[in-house]
Amino acid sequence: MDSLRVVFMGTPDFAVPTLQALIDGPHEVVGVFCQPDKQKGRGKKVQMPPVKECALAADLAVYQPVTLRDEAAETLLRSLAPDVIVVVAYGKILPPWLIRLPKYGCLNVHASLLPKYRGAAPIHWAILNGDRETGVTIMQMNDGLDTGDMLETIPLTIKAGETTGELFDRIAPIGGEVINEVLAKALAGSLQPVSQDDSQATYANKITKEMGALDWTRSAVALANQIRGLSPAPGCFTFLEAGKRIKVWQACAMTNEVAKTKNIMVTAGETVPGTIIGVTEKSFLVATGEGVLEVLEVQPDNKKRMNAGDFCRGHQVKAGLILNA
Repeated sequence: MDSLRVVFMGTPDFAVPTLQALIDGPHEVVGVFCQPDKQKGRGKKVQMPPVKECALAADLAVYQPVTLRDEAAETLLRSLAPDVIVVVAYGKILPPWLIRLPKYGCLNVHASLLPKYRGAAPIHWAILNGDRETGVTIMQMNDGLDTGDMLETIPLTIKAGETTGELFDRIAPIGGEVINEVLAKALAGSLQPVSQDDSQATYANKITKEMGALDWTRSAVALANQIRGLSPAPGCFTFLEAGKRIKVWQACAMTNEVAKTKNIMVTAGETVPGTIIGVTEKSFLVATGEGVLEVLEVQPDNKKRMNAGDFCRGHQVKAGLILNA
């Protein structure tokens, strides 16, 4: 056997490079599974998932079952007779019978260096936690949540100031760059599975809009990571007086020592976290639980993003104003 019958399961943009690599590679993609079309935007227009668009462009059969846990789904998948199933951000947990169906099992492309950040949002949490390295793991799926043996790991350095969106764009192509090589090793019997150390496991829980609230009692470094980690979605926010909400899109942290070199004085224990302590041409400076956060780009409700200094001048925001979570 020189080629495999591949079923692909994935839904969002992140999964497209891997699907495209399989389409362009030596194996036969016999079916593509993704989530059902959904209404999006203010107009509630029904849109196809990116994986579906990619598959249809290649004249592949696309399936969008609401569930994989019924007889119809099982009959369909058994009829496709896959040698291997490749899964990338599909959006549903695979039932045990499906994991055991293909000869070479189910391979998952996961956006972290397992066992770190098992779960739904590994890219977000790597940024939120201020990590300096992440990567991609190709994993042999089992019945657990991202607990299977590791077949290939590809590390990637996180750049200073990088947002989740920017890191997403750099990680997404990696699965496509390695998937055909992993399948070739599977055919040759040369894969070397490595068990995960469960004691080192961490979990990347689902991201919610509520996580965007900026708590100014946290450190400036933690707040800067929060703003990067929730960009471009759902975004971070704070409130001016009278409940006026602004989103904060770009900011950088400085320690109190660095602040002093720029003649920015914060008196520990006396300056209330959330207090604007200065306004510059391009930014405003906020006292935090530890250090100073320089806010560079904001967005008032129903307005476009703007330079934070321009925002202050246009809305008479001055030093002494206290922001609220």
